[in-house]
Amino acid sequence: MLTELSIRNLAVIEHVHIRFKMGFHVLTGETGAGKSIIIDALTLIVGGRGSSDLVRYGADKAEIEAMFELPPNHPVWATLTELGIQADPSEHLLIRREITATGKSSSRINGQLVNLTMLRQTGEWLVNIHGQHEHQSLLNDEEHIHSLDLFGDAEIIAAKKIYQSTYDEYMKLHKDLRELQETSKQALQMLDLYRFQIEEISAAKLKTGEDETLAEEKRKLANAERLYQSSSDAYDFLYATNRGLDAAGKAVSKIQDIVQLDPANLTPLLEQAQSAYYQLEDAAYQLRDYREGIEFNPSRLDFIEQRLDTITSLRRKYGENIKEILTYLEKIKTEVDTIENKDEHIRKIEEKLAALEKQLGVAALDLSNLRRGIAHQLAVQIEHELRDLQMERTQFRVQVEQVIDERNGIEVEGKKVKFSRQGIDHIEFLMAPNPGEPLRGLSKIASGGELSRIMLAMKTIFARIDQIPVLVFDEVDTGVSGRAAQAIAEKMSNLSGSCQVFSITHLPQVASFADVHFYIRKEVDQDRTFTRVQDMPDSGRIEELARMLGGVEVTETTLHHAGEMLAMARNKKARV
Repeated sequence: MLTELSIRNLAVIEHVHIRFKMGFHVLTGETGAGKSIIIDALTLIVGGRGSSDLVRYGADKAEIEAMFELPPNHPVWATLTELGIQADPSEHLLIRREITATGKSSSRINGQLVNLTMLRQTGEWLVNIHGQHEHQSLLNDEEHIHSLDLFGDAEIIAAKKIYQSTYDEYMKLHKDLRELQETSKQALQMLDLYRFQIEEISAAKLKTGEDETLAEEKRKLANAERLYQSSSDAYDFLYATNRGLDAAGKAVSKIQDIVQLDPANLTPLLEQAQSAYYQLEDAAYQLRDYREGIEFNPSRLDFIEQRLDTITSLRRKYGENIKEILTYLEKIKTEVDTIENKDEHIRKIEEKLAALEKQLGVAALDLSNLRRGIAHQLAVQIEHELRDLQMERTQFRVQVEQVIDERNGIEVEGKKVKFSRQGIDHIEFLMAPNPGEPLRGLSKIASGGELSRIMLAMKTIFARIDQIPVLVFDEVDTGVSGRAAQAIAEKMSNLSGSCQVFSITHLPQVASFADVHFYIRKEVDQDRTFTRVQDMPDSGRIEELARMLGGVEVTETTLHHAGEMLAMARNKKARV
């Protein structure tokens, strides 16, 4: 759940710190008081786009912090691990977002910097915000397939994964075939160039790393005389002219003569001198062997220089190093083979496509049949929820129809159907609000109040599936009144038993069912506007409900009515 929210310099909010509890929270207040800014803050916390317009006038930046308390098995912890974010499931999850007056944004999860994509991936598991604009997604039947698949959960995910894997492979092969069939005159003209390049690179008989080995050998051959002279001089200093080893040997002998007189101090020195003598002797022998192995070979040097020139010329044309040149060689060999054997390649791809087309059809039908069964389950559950929302006589159906495409479709069970990455189905939610009316699409018959209740019914169902701990409704009860408003209030209250529910509302029926009631008000002080958030006590709640019931003028009657409404809501919740 969301335990705390801190907001600084966001729009008209200078500073607000709110603590939350489990259950049903409502936010009320006059229009323009800043209720939606609280929702804006939550939107930013879960990865919504910010802009400099959100920063309070005169401030350098806006800051929002949110703290969540989540169970150790919640999916967000696995997501954080995948993103490389260190987080302990036994502790709180802290998200911070800053937006500067210049429009720049920064985000942190548990103190670790994250980008906006990572913040969205995390936020998807934390907060689900539903506003009036979501009514439009209900009216758009293109979105209905996603809702059905979400309801199908693991069963649909598994079938969809198999289908989409086959579909992606099929589309790639189809693209390869189309490109091969469209091989142009220009590609044929490139054939001569490719053949020349293959011959030029192949003739060089390159080996990976050869240029580095040759460069090292060239350095030795070019400096052979200097290497010989210096190694010879070093050997002479040690073993011949200056008798360096003889002097070291005499020093060892002298220490051996006196070591018994002071063994504690001289024994370590003797060992050190002996070690130095043997190391010098070994170095002298190695210098002698190295000198004798130095090669003077001008013809080999000439060959290496010519070979390196060849490699340098090829590098200028085909790659930064020999590995890239050889990679390019394999690429153009494949191109030449494709062009020269175009018909054979087309035949092979067509054979693969034919076999894959059958697999795709089977996977598509499996997915479609699953959707049909799940569609019925979803419709039954939505009708059940709608009965609780004063739409007891409403019929609801989830229509699953395969999309027919006689011209370009793929044949499945004697029909030519259109394939997309989502499958072969078109999903549409149908409704008949009143007995005797035919089922029609939501866009053709649903009113604003009906859409609000349908959406609430669906969110109630999905809250049991998606494990998102915070559910926010931003004035989704607009256009609802009377018994329907009461039903929405009860449904939101019941829903808060499985997740934390927030609602911005103008309906007293909804506000009366809140477990926590925040009143948002706007104040003007010294020509500056401030938004205040007040956790309402019982007496304040009655006054606020009375204001919502009666408008500007609060009378004894509206106060009495508000008190009764609050008491009835408490009794109702207690019985539940």
